[in-house]
Amino acid sequence: MTEYNHLEVEKKWQEKWSESKIFESKEDSKKEKYYCLEMLPYPSGDLHMGHVRNYSIGDVYARFHRMKGKNVLYTVGWDAFGLPAENAAIKNKIHPAKWIKQNIACMRKQLKALGFSYDWNREITTCDPKYYKWTQWFFIKMWEKGLVFRKNANVNWCPVCQTVLANEQVSNSVCWRCDSHIEHKVLEQWFIKITDYADELLEGHKHLGEWSQQVLSMQKNWIGKSYGVEIDFKIPGSDKNLKIFTTRPDTIFGVTFMVVAPEHEIINELKSKIKNYKQVSQYIIASGRKSNIERVSNKKKTGIKIEGINALNLATKKEIPIFTADYVLTEYGTGAIMAVPAHDQRDWEFAKKFDIPVIEVIKGNNFDVSKHAYEDEGILVNSGEFSGIKSVDAFDVVSNWIEKQGFGKKTVIFKLKDWLVSRQRYWGAPIPMIYCDRCGIVPVSEKELPVLLPEDVEFTEAGKFHLKTNKTFINVKCPKCCKAAIRETDTIDTFVDSSWYYLRYCDSHNDNAPFVSVKADYWMPVDQYIGGIEHACMHLIYARFWFKVMRDLGFIKYDEPFTNLLTQGMVTIGGSAMSKSRGNIVNPDEILIKYGADTTRLFILFAAPIQKQFDWSFDGVEGCWRLINRVWCLFDVVNTKSIAVASHKDKNDILRAMHKTVKKVTFDIEKECQFNTAISSIMELVNELYLYKYHANDDGVSLEVYKTLILLLAPITPHLCEEIWEKLGNNEYISFHTWPVFDENMVKDSSIEIPIQINGKLKGKITISADASEIEVNKAVNSDEKISNYLKDKQIVKFTYVKNKIVTIVVK
Repeated sequence: MTEYNHLEVEKKWQEKWSESKIFESKEDSKKEKYYCLEMLPYPSGDLHMGHVRNYSIGDVYARFHRMKGKNVLYTVGWDAFGLPAENAAIKNKIHPAKWIKQNIACMRKQLKALGFSYDWNREITTCDPKYYKWTQWFFIKMWEKGLVFRKNANVNWCPVCQTVLANEQVSNSVCWRCDSHIEHKVLEQWFIKITDYADELLEGHKHLGEWSQQVLSMQKNWIGKSYGVEIDFKIPGSDKNLKIFTTRPDTIFGVTFMVVAPEHEIINELKSKIKNYKQVSQYIIASGRKSNIERVSNKKKTGIKIEGINALNLATKKEIPIFTADYVLTEYGTGAIMAVPAHDQRDWEFAKKFDIPVIEVIKGNNFDVSKHAYEDEGILVNSGEFSGIKSVDAFDVVSNWIEKQGFGKKTVIFKLKDWLVSRQRYWGAPIPMIYCDRCGIVPVSEKELPVLLPEDVEFTEAGKFHLKTNKTFINVKCPKCCKAAIRETDTIDTFVDSSWYYLRYCDSHNDNAPFVSVKADYWMPVDQYIGGIEHACMHLIYARFWFKVMRDLGFIKYDEPFTNLLTQGMVTIGGSAMSKSRGNIVNPDEILIKYGADTTRLFILFAAPIQKQFDWSFDGVEGCWRLINRVWCLFDVVNTKSIAVASHKDKNDILRAMHKTVKKVTFDIEKECQFNTAISSIMELVNELYLYKYHANDDGVSLEVYKTLILLLAPITPHLCEEIWEKLGNNEYISFHTWPVFDENMVKDSSIEIPIQINGKLKGKITISADASEIEVNKAVNSDEKISNYLKDKQIVKFTYVKNKIVTIVVK
């Protein structure tokens, strides 16, 4: 054949796939379905190699399962709303809609150039009114179900993005998008009651397929289920109680003070009784300038005693002081704690600073609580009728007593908070709610959906878009009383858009519903989901929650949206993450021009296990380019008749290698998600074919092996394999040819013993498989202790393996 021209071949097959629409999928009850999906991409403008790795993994799964005879749904769309698009639009002085449209066009072209087998007919964009109409519709349905509500809350505020953030969107006290330090504000906001599903989100882990334990642990810790007791401490001289949650009710007799978060409502409610309210207010203001991380990690404890009010410990019948301190947060528990300094080191340090009594209530062996808090198990002391009980047995006993006394109850709490979904920015789906002086908060009528995002918006003084500047949008009539009303001007968090998109793919052209149940029930759940582990506590929790709500609303019948999850590793260069700001980006377009899509895909899947980070290597790309050309040139090799005639044993050996490769590649893709080892096995079969000396004079055996090799490579390098498949005389697309099946009898190992000759002298024997490759034999020689010791300080000049007969080595 002529020299391999990757540009010509890839263009040819991409056009053929597009024209024939062979990857478009339809429901077929007679076929087993397979739904493969990568996490919804944000259209940033250009693909980077992390994208290429992510989508190459998905494409291999999709192509592999098509060849396994399954009805595959594999498509893509765009997570197009949100802060990044709006900020970029402001920076570039362009409307977000136009900026996004340009980016999508660019990235769509790149994805097609890489040969990904998407069903483009199902493509969706979250900023399309045809999509966000249903996002708004779901919002109203959740409002009707009581899952959407509005309240005043202490929220995370990003001063740069000028919007609130959900807890999941704050990492180490900085904004997940711009890395600015967040502030805390009390604002009235929209929430979704994800906490109603907290327990089920945890229990659902038991019913998932292949999910990494790291992701499950991250979700478990984020949801944070705790068993304990809620206890009321009365505040004498008022009708107020200070409610706390504790997992250690056995220490209640050692409580010597209380601490409330600076944001706790009790301070404002009882400010008329607080003698030092001015000083307390100043402390609250100072605390508000700190991030949560700074508040809890600061070793130097700060706080102030609230003069004029105390709490009554009903276990000891003693009044104890109340402090406010910034190491207590409102995000967990009740925003107040009972402090037991003898058995909590943080409380101990606080007590020592403010000269508060330390009362030992759990006795440890020879331990002095005046020097350090004792936090292990022991025997209860100074605990009334419970003294003498082992602390490990005291939880239920003391909890039952507290409940009987009427000042507490056993309960379960979660660290997970309700999902804050309103954003004070323009580029998002408008929240479909209306404020009426007569009727209160009223949802938009369903027949009026979508509430269109107006494009004729103006910049505010701060240089931001905002719906409040558009009077036509704001002023509406109440759907109930038809009087003048005001439309909500906040928009919906973009994580809402991406919480249900996988369902829209099932029925993406439906104008009358988000999807019909019969189609969703056919395709769902997603069989293989692929994306970064950084989404463990945001998108993956939100999407699981949303799916369960859809089930409870009667739209679907399943409990979980994603059966199997694969989290791929990062692509780095020189050990650093690729970044435009660092100037270390590898442009996929340049690689595609020089080496082609197949080489790019091959390298990015071969370089490392797909779950691991790997460093970009141009030498590695060159190596994969050489392999592509070796496979191409094999066409002439296997079709050129050799002089020698293959014996039965010769044919059997190459066939045995083929069947072993089929077994290994199938297992590595289907069961192990190890594409790098699958490719390594294919490389060995390529070597075997080049070493084989009986081409076209072996009753078609080498041609059979070559065809099988091409089939195994087809999901990885589809353009090359389609071209070779056609040249081999096939009229059908290789993309839909049946995946090869191995013969179990041909993969059984039959061991043989062969001599090792070094410089003409017998030095030992090794046991190998009869169909071992030269690479495997070399490894076996180096693994033999006696021979490897002999070769230790010698240079190997020549290594020769005569199949199943002898190994000869020349050294100096």
